[in-house]
Amino acid sequence: MNRLIPLRLFKVMLLLAAAFGIMEARLAWVQLGGMGRVERADAGLDRQAFLQRSDELTLDSGRGQFYDRNGRPMTGETVRALAAFPTGGMPRGTAGQVARLAELLGADADTLTGWLNGIRTPDVWRENGSKRVLALTTSQAEAIAGMDLTGVTAIPYRDRYPSGAGWSPLQAIGYVSQYPDRLKRLYGEQLAKRRMKETDLTGGAGLELSLDRLIQGVGETKAIEMTDAARRPLAGLGLRVYTPTNPHYPLQVKTTIDLSIQQAVEGVLRKHGIKEGAAVVLDARNADVLAMVSLPAFDPTRIGAPRTDETNHALIAVPPGSVFKTVTLAAALEAGVTTLQERFRCDGDYGRYGLHCWREGGHGISTVEQAFAESCNVVFAALAERLDPRQLQETADKMGLGRQIGWHASAFVDGKPLRLLEEEQAGSIFASVEAGRDGGVRTGTGIGQRDVRITPLQAANLAVTLLNGGRVLSPRLASEIRYADGGLFAALPAQTAPSAYGSIRPQTAAAILQGMRAVVTEGTAEHALKDAKWALAGKSGTAELGDGKPARNDHWFVGYGPADGKARYAVSILLENQPAGVRNRASAVFGEVMEALRQLDPKAAPRSAKRESAPVR
Repeated sequence: MNRLIPLRLFKVMLLLAAAFGIMEARLAWVQLGGMGRVERADAGLDRQAFLQRSDELTLDSGRGQFYDRNGRPMTGETVRALAAFPTGGMPRGTAGQVARLAELLGADADTLTGWLNGIRTPDVWRENGSKRVLALTTSQAEAIAGMDLTGVTAIPYRDRYPSGAGWSPLQAIGYVSQYPDRLKRLYGEQLAKRRMKETDLTGGAGLELSLDRLIQGVGETKAIEMTDAARRPLAGLGLRVYTPTNPHYPLQVKTTIDLSIQQAVEGVLRKHGIKEGAAVVLDARNADVLAMVSLPAFDPTRIGAPRTDETNHALIAVPPGSVFKTVTLAAALEAGVTTLQERFRCDGDYGRYGLHCWREGGHGISTVEQAFAESCNVVFAALAERLDPRQLQETADKMGLGRQIGWHASAFVDGKPLRLLEEEQAGSIFASVEAGRDGGVRTGTGIGQRDVRITPLQAANLAVTLLNGGRVLSPRLASEIRYADGGLFAALPAQTAPSAYGSIRPQTAAAILQGMRAVVTEGTAEHALKDAKWALAGKSGTAELGDGKPARNDHWFVGYGPADGKARYAVSILLENQPAGVRNRASAVFGEVMEALRQLDPKAAPRSAKRESAPVR
C-alpha cells in the first residue's frame, strides 16, 4: 500500500505538468500569432493585449506606389501631419494653446476647436475645404511638439496624392475610394480571413483600378495610442508605430509617363485656355504613353467636385471629323480604286445627300494627295462611295480603330487577365455594316461623321501605326512592377495589337505619311505650323456635334515629328466643344506641344531657317 502512494503522486504531478504545458503553448500561440500574422517590425508579446484598449491611426495603407519612366514619384509623399487622438473627455489644453495652434496652421480657431472636440477616432488635419492632408513645415512640427497638447502630435504621414509644384494628378493614374460592394465581390476570401476590411480603399479608375489586385499591399503602418477603459490616453506610454516587416512591399509600378513631358503638355493646354479635351503623346518607336492629359482636370481627393472630371477623355470615343480621311484614303489605296495622282473636281457641293465641302465654292481641280492636304469633303465622299462598307470597316480595324488596342495580357503573373487601360472605349465605324450600304451613310462615314467614333489614344496610335509601316503597336502605360527592395515582380513588355484582317501595306502607310506632310507644307495646317522648328506632319479634323444651339464642334489634330528624319513622337490633340465657325485651334496647340517636345528632347537640333519646298509632282 505504501508503495502505491509515490506512484499515485507521480501520476498527479505528471498530469499537472501536462496541463501547465498546454496552457503555456496556448499562451504562446495567442501571443505569437494566433490572433493574426506576425508582420510588424516591433510587435512584442504584449501586442494583442495592447491593441484591446488603443486608438489606431493609419499612416500608410501599404498600397503600391507609382513612378514615372525616370523614377520620379507620381504618388505617395511622406509629410509631417497634425494628428489628433480621442482624449476620453480630458482637456487638450487651454483655449490660448488651441488659439496659438490655429494661428500656426493658418486655420480658423473655432473651426479647429470644433474639429478637436469632435474627434471620436484618430484623424489628421486637412487643408481648408479639402480632403488633402496639410503638410507641416519643420518649424511648424517643432512648434506643435513644444505645445504639449493632449492627444495632439505632429507625425510622419504618407499622403497618396500630394499637391503643389511637381505633382500632377492624372486620370491615367486614377484614384482610390471606398467601394464595399466591389470589395466583397473581388476580395471576399481576404475579407473572410480578416486580411482586409470593408472600409479599405480600392482603385476607382485608371491604373489604381486596373492594377488594384496587385498593389493592395500586405499591411498598414499605424500609430497606436494606448488608452484606459474610458479611452483616456495612458500617461508615459506615448505612441507606438507598427509597420509591416516584409521587405518586398509596397510594390513599385514604373509607368511609361514622362512627368516632364506630361507637365509641359499640361502647360500648353493651360496657356491656350482649353477647358475640355485631351492630349496624348506616344513614343513613335513602341507606342509607350509618354503623356496623357485629360480636361477638365480632377482632384483625386474630391471626386465629383464642380468643374472637375475624373473621366479620362483620352479614352473616350468621339467623332473624329476629317482625321478619319486617313482611313478612307488607306482603304481606297488598298482596294486599288484610286492613286495619289488621280484628279477630281470640287465645286463645293457633292450633289446629293446634302453633303458639301467646308470651303465655299470648292477646291477646284486637285489630286487625291492635294485633296487630302486640303481636307476636301467632296473628293473623300466620292472615294467612300467607291468602297464597300466592309472595306472601310476592315481597313479601320487594320489601323487600330473600332477596337481596344491598349496593352493587355490574357493571363498575367497571377493567372488572371489584365488590361492596363481598363476604361478604354473601342469606338465604332458604322452602326452596322448593313447600314453602311446606304450611300449617304457611307459618304458621311468617309469624312469622319455619322457613327464614326475614335479615342484620342487611338488617334495618336494611328500615327504610330503609319510610322511603323502599318504594324499596329499596343499603347502601354506601365513597363514593369518591382518589389520595394528592387527585385522584379513582373515585366510588361511592349506588344503589338494585330488585326484579324491583317495589316495595310507599307506602301499604303508611306503614301499617307506623304499626304500628312503635305497637310503642313501646303494644306490646312500650313498657317499654324509653317514656322515650326521641327519638320512636322499630321492631319486636322473638325467634327460637327449634332444639332445643338449654338452649334459646337470638336477640333482635332493628329501628327508626328520630326518628319524629316526618324520620328520620335506621335501626338493627338482634341479640343472639345468649340464654337462653330472658328479656325481649327488644335493645329496651333499641336505645334506648341511639338516645340515643347523638341526643347525637352536631348537629340533635338534646330532646323535650318530655310523653308522646305513643296514636293515635286
